[in-house]
Amino acid sequence: MGVVKILTTGGTIAMEEKKGAGALPALTAEDLKSLLPPDIGPLETEEFSNLPSAHMTVDLIFKLSQRVRDLVTADEVIGVVITHGTDVMEETAYLLDLVVDTEKPIVLTGAMRTVSQMGYDGIANLKAAVRVAASDEARNLGALVVMNGEVHAARYVTKTHTQALDTFQSPFWGPLGRVDGDRVVIGKRVKREHIPGQRLAADVPLIKLAVGLDERFLRQAIERRADGAIIEALGGGRVPPWWMPTIKEAIKRGLVVVIASRCPAGRVYDEYGYVGAYRDLKRAGCIFSEGLNGQKARIKLMVALGVTGDKDTIQAIFLQE
Repeated sequence: MGVVKILTTGGTIAMEEKKGAGALPALTAEDLKSLLPPDIGPLETEEFSNLPSAHMTVDLIFKLSQRVRDLVTADEVIGVVITHGTDVMEETAYLLDLVVDTEKPIVLTGAMRTVSQMGYDGIANLKAAVRVAASDEARNLGALVVMNGEVHAARYVTKTHTQALDTFQSPFWGPLGRVDGDRVVIGKRVKREHIPGQRLAADVPLIKLAVGLDERFLRQAIERRADGAIIEALGGGRVPPWWMPTIKEAIKRGLVVVIASRCPAGRVYDEYGYVGAYRDLKRAGCIFSEGLNGQKARIKLMVALGVTGDKDTIQAIFLQE
């Protein structure tokens, strides 16, 4: 019988209230394991870090992906569970989804309440995540997020509420399945995508548009010769007309510009003909995020730029589903 590896990184699931200091990282990997029922199956633990996810860095999550790649090569490991803070969990999950090529389940989970709070959800989530990581049904689905009894694909899931236990949702797509008692029920599957990335391009800003906003942040990215930029545009992928000259300049200088939408769901596409709409951005040489939100488009561009600087190849990578 194989073993599920629990890799802890910190987050609310590992925090408890310190008198007068608020909730702080406290629980170790072994502490979390000790709270699980003894009949859940063979488990091994490893502490990667014990940090709030707001303290995570690009370098750290890439090192985490490398560690997970090492773990899944072991024959005795049938799946990996990663405990993680919820703030950037979806970004870590999507990075793992892209760069770790394995059929074995990689499952991220966490908590919205600390161990000191009434209704601590951490152990229920961890138990469900272990069930998923050990299940044949979850194989070949890429990285997953398991929270509140639901199984979500890393590509689609996002944090939607600052406090609610059901904060993780997959807008438009919905969850892939559920943990139903001792069973893992998968109702739909996703096609896995793998980019053989060995490094990340670190300087990729995410620029969000709002009414009347100027393009100074994109200009700053041009001036410092950033690796690329994600513009979280309006609606189906639209920018104000005064953004177009700077976008064209950025592309002319070799900056890879990817357009995402600030809307929570939907592809980047429209049929408008006015300045700054989809076809105008396409003519300028922008790449489109194909349904990824801004933070995930950023992760994908960082991985893609770590593989190649060729714009046509990066365009093809973004067109993969």
